Amino acid sequence: MKKITIIFRHAPHGSAKGREGLDFALLSASFEQEVSLIFVDEGVLNLLPLQTPEVIGAKDFLAAFKALPLYDIECVYACRQSLADYQLDELALAFPLEIKTPAEIGELLTQADEVFVY
Repeated sequence: MKKITIIFRHAPHGSAKGREGLDFALLSASFEQEVSLIFVDEGVLNLLPLQTPEVIGAKDFLAAFKALPLYDIECVYACRQSLADYQLDELALAFPLEIKTPAEIGELLTQADEVFVY
């Protein structure tokens, strides 16, 4: 079983990167790969609840993040520094995850067999 880490670095709307990353995560997990997700930089904006992407003509794919446990994706992390940069409160995020420092995220990346950035 491969350890796949997917990094979300971009804002959720305005490009298809977030949706593609989520689709890839769910697909990989369905093939029994060990999948971890890490939200950094603008990617932490994927964690905000109550977004209304339909206002700009985009689809709301963020609700699908709540399906992660159904795919046995349990290793989900956010960068503490990125959350602070965007003044986001850990308790106000759309779903529970672990907060890691940049150094801890670096350590997680060394444990992955494959790393994909979206």
